[in-house]
Amino acid sequence: MSALKTFSSVAEAITLSTEQPFEPSEQSALSGGCISQAQVLTAKDGRRFFVKSNNLGFGKFFEAEAEALREIQKSSTVQVPQVIVLGFLKDSSFLVLSYIEEGRSTQQGQRELGRQLAMLHKSKQPYFGWSMDNCIGATPQPNPRSECWVDFYRHQRLAHQIDLAASKGATFRGSEDLLKHLEAFFFGYSPQPSLLHGDLWGGNASYDSEGKPFLFDPASYYGDRETDLAFTSMFGGFSSAFYEAYERTYPMHSGFKTRKTLYNLYHELNHFNLFGGGYASSAQSSILQLTSQLP
Repeated sequence: MSALKTFSSVAEAITLSTEQPFEPSEQSALSGGCISQAQVLTAKDGRRFFVKSNNLGFGKFFEAEAEALREIQKSSTVQVPQVIVLGFLKDSSFLVLSYIEEGRSTQQGQRELGRQLAMLHKSKQPYFGWSMDNCIGATPQPNPRSECWVDFYRHQRLAHQIDLAASKGATFRGSEDLLKHLEAFFFGYSPQPSLLHGDLWGGNASYDSEGKPFLFDPASYYGDRETDLAFTSMFGGFSSAFYEAYERTYPMHSGFKTRKTLYNLYHELNHFNLFGGGYASSAQSSILQLTSQLP
């Protein structure tokens, strides 16, 4: 399908969803996304919308992203883009969101983000898992309902990624021992199911024109809040003001320092499965570090 036809179909979907005629005057491609194409559509009346598009099969992941954004928005904690419309064409799918004008990060904004994330995590959910499967990057992420966090993390997160790596010919020394003895990292700690962003690195957090924080590109599910906090440290982008505000609002358990390595292992494995390269050695190092602490 031609770009012009797709452009027209998205504009029509926006018109139907908003019940306001959308007459586009400008289409601007955005860089930085490695999974889907992204662009901003601007109407003649000045309204702007953020549009993500991908192949038809990716539509199920757009559906999960839309559901995550709606659920985070309903929590009345941290700002996220509003879902406008999810659409399907002959050979593609698209997700239209409200456009949030970016501003700059400030210490006040970082503090507010820390506090708001803590409030999001504080609301206890009914089980581990989620209402549907989604993806982390372009990797399918299974979210079956579970009453046991350790079993969920063992099978649906670590073992899932390790099996994907094995299909690419990669193996990791100590991974079997780690999976077998995962309970050792949870003595004295029983996490509650929290609504997670799920992919909370610095590139998925920003600040609007008034300096207020907002999050986007979620890979949400109900899990241990420590997984969100762990990933914030993997690539940076969050200041001490962010962590201090989170800690004041919802103090962390003393065992988080060790489990941070355990939780970021999932992302190291996923990055290997997506991009290859040095992430295999990072994952192997984390596994050996963790297994060295087993009784």
